[in-house]
Formats: sequence, structure tokens, C-alpha cells
Amino acid sequence: MSPLKRIGAHASIAGGIDRAVERGAAAGCDVLQIFTKNSNQWRARPLGAGEIARFRELQSKTGIAPVIAHDSYLINLASPDPTLHARSCQAFGEELDRCEALGIPALVAHPGAHMGAGEEAALARIAASLDALLAARPGHAVRVLLETTAGQGSCVGHRFEHLGSIMDRMVHGRRVGVCLDTCHVFAAGCDLRSEKGYHRTMAELDRAVGLGRVEAFHLNDSKKGLGSRVDRHEHIGQGALGVEAFRWLMNDPRFDGVPMVLETPKGSDGAEDRRNLGVLRDLIAQRRPRTSARAASSGAGARAR
Repeated sequence: MSPLKRIGAHASIAGGIDRAVERGAAAGCDVLQIFTKNSNQWRARPLGAGEIARFRELQSKTGIAPVIAHDSYLINLASPDPTLHARSCQAFGEELDRCEALGIPALVAHPGAHMGAGEEAALARIAASLDALLAARPGHAVRVLLETTAGQGSCVGHRFEHLGSIMDRMVHGRRVGVCLDTCHVFAAGCDLRSEKGYHRTMAELDRAVGLGRVEAFHLNDSKKGLGSRVDRHEHIGQGALGVEAFRWLMNDPRFDGVPMVLETPKGSDGAEDRRNLGVLRDLIAQRRPRTSARAASSGAGARAR
């Protein structure tokens, strides 16, 4: 296994946030993703000092790092509805504060859905919302990672240009990066199944955002086909995306050290995570494939921000 690839999974916080670290360690995770609260509720119970201390202690003891977070599915920073937008901004701010308290360095967020207002209005509203939230927290170390989406419904973020546009509009854009979800980009129309398609997709991402802005990955196969615009995750190598796409990614030196987490279906005992992590680790070559090393130079075109 390459020490340069750090992979893990999303772990449940049932019973306390510290329990997620225990579950991640049992599954063999190098890195971890969690929710800091119930993802389907607006309200969140306060984090206790003991829970925060146990979380930090267990993370240090297990060596799982980084632990990143994902925001609530209810949040929509692009909403044209004033009440829902205000509630979303308040909830997102609370999530930033919870991450800061826990020492979590990054919060992954779906950009949002325009709900009929149009993509341009959505991108502008997301940028302004993030700017206000980050400006109100000048001392925070937490970074926001905008996630690529499948483009289901009126969601934005299914084009790399959407993410670049949001960051370009922002005063605090340097505090924002990207989380690439393999299922989502495939469902949005990016064919990662061949070496040529994989490198074409990464070149498009480089032009639109810059590969240096990719700070996390979600590793998910897709239940639906290329360009389906349907967000349905599948176990690695068992979906329409297939295993070869993950071979290119796991052997791409441009993403060494970038946290990669599974969001694949799972039961209660972590067996699925262990199996998927094993598949991914088995894809890592003992030596770099010549094609991947050759492609590494293309990252030099990343836009400076």
C-alpha cells in the first residue's frame, strides 16, 4: 500500500462524535469524514467539552488524519426563498463553528439548488453567502470545500466552471477549495472509465478551477450511467463507473496526500467499508505507471488565486 494515498470512509456519529473515530479505526481508515450533527435536522445539540476532548484524543491515538466534515443536506445557500436562505446561512455558520471547535480543517458542502431562479443567480447567491459567512469568522482555520454534483434537479456544481465561477466572485475565495465526487462527475457526463477520458476530465478541471484547489475526494461508483444526472452511489467496481477509473485515480501522483473518503452503501459493522478500502488499496501499483507520471506535468497549468 502506498503511504502517499490516504483513504477512508464516512463514519456514523451515532452515540457521539468520538464514536465515529472508533468506527473509522475499526474499518482501517487513514482519513475520515463525518457529520458534526444530524444531517437531516436543522437543530443541533451543543457539543460538550468532554465530547470534543474525547474526539481529539481518539484522533491523536488512532492517527486518523485529517477528519473532514460534510454539511447538512437541508442547507441551500442558493435558495431564492429569503426564509430558507437565511436559515441555511445560519445553519452553515453553525457547522463552521462546530468544525472549528473540533479542530476539523475542512467542511464539504453541496453548492446548492437554484429552485427555478437560474444558474447565474444561484452562483452569485452562493458566492455572496460564503463571503459573508467567512468574513464573520476571520480567525477560523476551517476551509469550505465545494463538492461537484451530479446535476440532479436544479442543483448547480455539475460543471467545473460553476465551482470556478463561485470562487472567482468571492473576496474570500482563497478559503474555498473543491471536493471531487467520482460518482457525481460521471453522472454529470465526465467519462472516467478510460485513461484518455480520465486525463481529459482532469485537464478540464485544471482549466476551470486548478488541480491545486482539489482538497478532497469522495470515492463512489455509480448505480446509474454516464450523463444520467442521477446521484446514486455504488460499491467500488460494482457500478456503471467500474474499477478502472479508480485505478487511474489511485495511481495519480498529483493527488498524493489528498484525503479520499468512501460514501458507498454500508451496514452496521463496517464490513463494506473494509472491503471497498481493500479494493482501492489493491489498485495501487508498486511503482508509478508510466502514464500517470507522464500526466503529472499537466497540473502545472493550475490557475493561481
